[in-house]
Amino acid sequence: MRFSETKTFLITVLVYALGYASQACTISLSGATLDPELKTFYIGNFTNNAENALPSLAQRLTEDLKDKVRSESRLVLNEEDPDIEFKGTLVDYRISAEAPRTGESTAINRLTITLAVTYINHRKNVEIWQKNFSFFYDFSSSIDFSSVQETANKAISRQLMEDIFNAAFSNW
Repeated sequence: MRFSETKTFLITVLVYALGYASQACTISLSGATLDPELKTFYIGNFTNNAENALPSLAQRLTEDLKDKVRSESRLVLNEEDPDIEFKGTLVDYRISAEAPRTGESTAINRLTITLAVTYINHRKNVEIWQKNFSFFYDFSSSIDFSSVQETANKAISRQLMEDIFNAAFSNW
């Protein structure tokens, strides 16, 4: 064999060996470590128990978590007999004053969203947790909330989904 043929042969063998070895290991995507036995997930519609929240927000958060798990793991959505399951409740949607100014007004308002999430691993019943996840978005008190509400909801949702995903798949 010539050197170039030998090199090509060794690279091919190495690629196949790595592919085979990865089948026996847990799979890590975006920092997530998934048990190879896990194949399916289900996320039930989040319940909205928060005062002042848009009626559609709980459903949007449900869909955001589905999208996160679908895009950053190899798990497949399955409503019947899933390997893992998420349940959630939107428990708080609150605007508060954060940066007082001279007088009685504030410079910054803060929207905070809190989700209570239950994670169930049906393959290993010992891996069950319930946690609250909360994040906020600050905005100027001179801005009407309705003009930033959509942006704030999206920004908070992105961080909440990241936190929930990491809690479920990165063992933090």
